[in-house]
Amino acid sequence: MGRRKGSNTAQTSTNSSNQFEGTKIRFQDADDDGVATDSSNLDESILAVDKAAEDVSMGEPNVSFVDSDAGDDKTSADYYFDSYSHFAFQEMLKDVVRTKTYQNVIYQNKFLFQNKVVLDVGAGTGILSLFCAKAGAAHVYAVECSHMADMAKQIVETNGLSDGGVVTVLKGKIEEIELPVAKVDIIISEWMGYFLFFENMLNTVLYARDKWLVNDGVVLPDKASLYLTAIEDAEYKDDKIECERVWNNVYGFDMSCIKKQAMMEPLVDTVDQNQIVTNSHLLKTMDISKMAPGDASFTASFKLVAQRDDYIHAFVAYFDVSFTKCHKLMGFSTGPKSRATHWKQTVLYLEDVLTICEGEAIVGSMTVAPNKKNPRDVDIMVKYSLSGRRCVVSRVQFYKMR
Repeated sequence: MGRRKGSNTAQTSTNSSNQFEGTKIRFQDADDDGVATDSSNLDESILAVDKAAEDVSMGEPNVSFVDSDAGDDKTSADYYFDSYSHFAFQEMLKDVVRTKTYQNVIYQNKFLFQNKVVLDVGAGTGILSLFCAKAGAAHVYAVECSHMADMAKQIVETNGLSDGGVVTVLKGKIEEIELPVAKVDIIISEWMGYFLFFENMLNTVLYARDKWLVNDGVVLPDKASLYLTAIEDAEYKDDKIECERVWNNVYGFDMSCIKKQAMMEPLVDTVDQNQIVTNSHLLKTMDISKMAPGDASFTASFKLVAQRDDYIHAFVAYFDVSFTKCHKLMGFSTGPKSRATHWKQTVLYLEDVLTICEGEAIVGSMTVAPNKKNPRDVDIMVKYSLSGRRCVVSRVQFYKMR
């Protein structure tokens, strides 16, 4: 995937322009031992991680991510799950924001876990299960569908938590396995995908919640919010998408038809916060402990107000997750003004270049739904209009995350 003019990989700023329905909340830093006590708007304080956290050991054993069972036959139905069996897990473990936040949520809120039965949905290497065990859980059931479950069993054994111990790794799909217990007290999962919904495990978490969670049980995380903003991105768009020389002459052949397809495919990449031209608008907040599976399909209106005179080349979507059952609110943001995560941001390029003046607003709506053929893919429709002094436009664009 492409890179832009800059990267916020080394950023430590916590400022963000999110609007969170007026709720006063603050996320603690992921590498802090204490919990932030101040309250402020989410638009002014989202989780950040100190640069020093890059050197923090996450306690994960040195494991070779090599498929030692090369003779196994795999079907296309297994592709999604086994595509995560190798380097993808390494990338997630190296995501300090992601892993340290979960670690802090568990270690700093041991009252939630002590003597409780925990279900880890999509356990991967089992790192969250290990955290829960160390926090005093009575038992943790780590469910993983991919071949990484075999590695997770070895990791659990290496750390002395198997053989009648605290952690049991179960290989299989949540929808197909049977737990040794009738109910669990806590469901924990890192289910989020790019754009929050792409290749995510949300429906799997909801299935587990409805089948196994006790009535007063806890889902972690329990809140997720999707945001939209707009950016100037002429250099990248011209060079990689619109430039005629890219598509009109590819080794002597006309491939200009690819340009249209390229416009329909959102780009997952890190956006420089200096490219942001408008405010951020909250599109959707989901309460994972209460929502129905169909709630992940929605249409939400938005209003993006320009904060300076500039040009708009793309919308940018990102998400926040919150752990509201903690002693004090915890969570993290994947926004451009927060420290970069492996989710980065999702860029949706516009067919038009919008000339916008400070104070003018782009108004519209976004419709999000799982693809009918492959529910792990996402179909997006954006309607937008601008009636400005120097630009008047109204358009509908369709995007496909595949």
